[in-house]
Amino acid sequence: MRVKCVMCDEIGKLSDEDPLAKKLRNRPIHTYMCPSCRDRIGELTRLRIETGNFVFRRSSHPAENEF
Repeated sequence: MRVKCVMCDEIGKLSDEDPLAKKLRNRPIHTYMCPSCRDRIGELTRLRIETGNFVFRRSSHPAENEF
């Protein structure tokens, strides 16, 4: 399956049996992010969390209490 990163528009390829490919096929709301963008965003988020200025915003849905 061909996929396109939502951040950098890089085109990649996923195996048809890959769970992520199945999620993208069955739920179009889900988006694909290439590994380099995912690492970059994850690193920036980790740095923001370490500063103490990052606040997790969660809904009041009962399922969120288990998270």
